Amino acid sequence: MQLTDTSQQLFGILANNLKEETLHWLSGKLEIIISMQSARDLYLTYTLLGNKIPSGQDVKFPETGTRVQSYLEAHEASLLEISRICLLSRVLEENNIFFNSKVTQLIQLADTGELKTFLRYLILLPDPETFRYVAVEALRTNIAIIFDAIALDNPYPAQYFNDQQWNQMYLKAAFMQRDLSRIPEIDTRANKELARIISDYAHERWAASREVDPLFWRPVTQFIEGVLIDDMKRLLASDNAVENRAGGLCCYHSNRKEAGTLLVGYPDLVDNIKKGSINWNNLKD
Repeated sequence: MQLTDTSQQLFGILANNLKEETLHWLSGKLEIIISMQSARDLYLTYTLLGNKIPSGQDVKFPETGTRVQSYLEAHEASLLEISRICLLSRVLEENNIFFNSKVTQLIQLADTGELKTFLRYLILLPDPETFRYVAVEALRTNIAIIFDAIALDNPYPAQYFNDQQWNQMYLKAAFMQRDLSRIPEIDTRANKELARIISDYAHERWAASREVDPLFWRPVTQFIEGVLIDDMKRLLASDNAVENRAGGLCCYHSNRKEAGTLLVGYPDLVDNIKKGSINWNNLKD
């Protein structure tokens, strides 16, 4: 998701929604911050945006959409969120070397709403990979809205997290009982270590007589061997129809011969998966 001239697009959206005096104030502050390389004015302006930008106002987007605009619309971005990302985008585009550390410091002191905005729209910033540390640190939180901002409906982790970081996020999402269907690129980022972790975690849950979200199994599809063979047998034989479907989907889409063999005796399940009436998107319907 490589994006260009992001701040210009964001500023255009703001120009379509803000009062002229507010837009003039923001333009003036940006000019001061950039020309004077003022970290103080950056921090102050970022804070003042909460008072300057109206809350609850619907955002009017231009008729000709862009990928930036589509992302904002999909996440139902508010004017305040757009203004914050516009500010950070503009200063980073102008002088990434100077402002990168300043933005990092700003976010380390951010309140919950400011941090949520940064994480949710991090992908829109110039060189977003340089803020990976901030994104990974956010995984430590038990505050759902902060965790969701980076983990759910966000392409950033799939693009920039290494396997260890991705696996940590996926397991934490299951532990926090988040909606796993909203994590992008689950199949792409699946890996053998994650498959092992999933099996181990499931066994811990079962030993404690606790349920496992059937969606949790999706990344094991191409790694069904050893203990995971028995795990799939358990899912297919479960009294829970959703677990049956999860086991069926894993085995059906697996490239492992042993996995396909497990589906013998479940012709109706295989037929429904083949027809597309059972898939990961409608698993729980």
